[in-house]
Amino acid sequence: MNRRSFTIAAAAAAAAGLAATGVLTQTADATTPQTPKPTVVLVHGAWADASSWKGVAKRLQNDGYPVAAPAVPLRGLSSDAAYLADYLKTVNGPIVLVGHSYGGSVITQAAAGNSHVTALVYLAAFAPDKDETASALTAKFPGSHISDDPNASIPTALSPVPFAQNGTTNVDLYIKPDKFRDVFLSNRLSTQEAAVLAATQRPVTPQALGEPSGTPAWKTIPSWYLVAGDDHLIPPAAERFMAQRAHSHTSEVDAPHDVLLTNPGTVTHVIEDAAHTTAH
Repeated sequence: MNRRSFTIAAAAAAAAGLAATGVLTQTADATTPQTPKPTVVLVHGAWADASSWKGVAKRLQNDGYPVAAPAVPLRGLSSDAAYLADYLKTVNGPIVLVGHSYGGSVITQAAAGNSHVTALVYLAAFAPDKDETASALTAKFPGSHISDDPNASIPTALSPVPFAQNGTTNVDLYIKPDKFRDVFLSNRLSTQEAAVLAATQRPVTPQALGEPSGTPAWKTIPSWYLVAGDDHLIPPAAERFMAQRAHSHTSEVDAPHDVLLTNPGTVTHVIEDAAHTTAH
């Protein structure tokens, strides 16, 4: 046997031995089916709209996640939650449900009993227990700039605008333009940028913020919580309290209430961690 033949024979024998012991591996077939990624449903809160998710949605889509960001009516907690619950029924496959601010109250109630929701993600959000309200949770700890008068019937940073509905008069609550940059953004953006966001804010009714919550989905669905450490709307202490109570996977970032806008990369990381951890 010449030298070349010997080398080929030796290599073949070595390969056979490696295969027999399981050491030799093959590259996975490109046609091997991959587990589909869950749909990420992004739920905005009060004084914002679905466009506030733009930076987060873009990152999630670039990473291959189907994304939906439905508009929440902001008319009342039970009706908003029912609206979202119906919307979730149109989504096929597993869902990672994400809520910001008042949107946390909405997902807490809407996800109850929905087996397709594999994870809840709270971003500077309310995670109420049964019979709790967003207003009460805001006042539970000091630190909110929504009002400088605890006895005021309407928080002093808010402006009520009456409107007629079904023959009765209701009220929409707006953050006053001169308060928006502090309350919502902790003065992190320029005055000009804050003015645009204040002008395009979506109002919420007192009923939405004052209506008691139903059975919380976080008692049966794994949850993640991102605390905004410089939040001037929901006190960070309240956020930590809600996260701990829900046994959430908790992280914290030095950010204002509108953490979606200022820290979209951090928000995306938390959402993808929830999606990866709960993947089936």
